[in-house]
Amino acid sequence: MSAAIIIYREYAAAFREWGVILSDTEIIDLIKNQPVKGRRALFDQFCDYVYVIAAGKIKSCGSREDIEECVSDIFADVYKYVDSKEVEGSLKALVSTIAKRRSIDFFRRLSGGFGKTVSIESDEMYDIPSNENISESAENKERSRIILNKIKELGEPDSTIIIQQYFYNRTAREIADSVSLTASNVQRRSSRARDKLRKLLIEAGITY
Repeated sequence: MSAAIIIYREYAAAFREWGVILSDTEIIDLIKNQPVKGRRALFDQFCDYVYVIAAGKIKSCGSREDIEECVSDIFADVYKYVDSKEVEGSLKALVSTIAKRRSIDFFRRLSGGFGKTVSIESDEMYDIPSNENISESAENKERSRIILNKIKELGEPDSTIIIQQYFYNRTAREIADSVSLTASNVQRRSSRARDKLRKLLIEAGITY
């Protein structure tokens, strides 16, 4: 049994005993003053959410142990961030951002960076197929090529916004500076660009 699994199960048991739902402020204050209890409370509150994100990214190329190791790495990153920086916005938003980025890194490491496809319907543009074989891999690569071409057809700054937001998991605020727009304008353009892209993909025979 891997160390990641042992840690995961140990924490899970402790959190069932803890059994308290705390606000973001209470969790952060607890981490500052009672680190062990604070980390347990944070894990208890977001462990299922993080597990779903990690499993969704790497289930096709990794084992359950890999998923649990990824979950452990995600929470290690979250703890490190909360310990060293001020949390702006909600804890869920912070956990989500770290979980998505770490899961994508984990997937790339396990798969060698291949087999990525894109889902336009949600904020998860890494819809990884299960039971992937050579034929499916070739089909996915062709579909990814079409999707990237259709993204380019959106023109600037929309193509940059879509790529940065969904392929690199960057926030509207992070993208805003690179395209000389406000964060709210980036969000509006992203919404319109997704609608346009969805129509272009349907015309190309790609549906979700």
